[in-house]
Amino acid sequence: MAENSTNVVDQYANGLLAMVEAEGAMERVEDELYRFARALKANNDLREALSDRQVPVERRLAVVDELLEKKADPQTVAAVAHVIQSGRGRLLIDIIDAFTRAAASRRDRVVAEVRTAVELSEEQRERLRKALGEVTGREVELKVIVDENVVGGVLATVGDTVIDGTVSRQLARMRSKLAGA
Repeated sequence: MAENSTNVVDQYANGLLAMVEAEGAMERVEDELYRFARALKANNDLREALSDRQVPVERRLAVVDELLEKKADPQTVAAVAHVIQSGRGRLLIDIIDAFTRAAASRRDRVVAEVRTAVELSEEQRERLRKALGEVTGREVELKVIVDENVVGGVLATVGDTVIDGTVSRQLARMRSKLAGA
């Protein structure tokens, strides 16, 4: 991302953060925005529909309403709509990711994106949070994504650090050891 885009992303992220903090719905909105950004990342057609300036803004906002209206906090819908109305739809994922990092940072935490094959129990989440906290030396905020591509185990990303504890990775290590033996 170009430096100018980075400045725009940070400005929008901080603006959304101030708006959401003022409304007092931070945790829920942060989680909903994060999940929305992951859905956008996974769906090229949706990402293009929301960022295509040839599509009238009213139509793009109608798509957002249809997707989020009864499922998300009004602040979540307002945040996404604000970015799209401002003509920054192409930066929406980056803005939401910057928003998530800034919100965690204000709580003196780091964000860990964790991909698993199945939903984690609260006990598993807590153990994982503690383990990642020991590795990073900071409090960790988990964003768990159930990913059908993860056969088993956990793939955690904290900033630039990737911790791959998936079954696929373990099998690859075993294959490598056997090939070298």
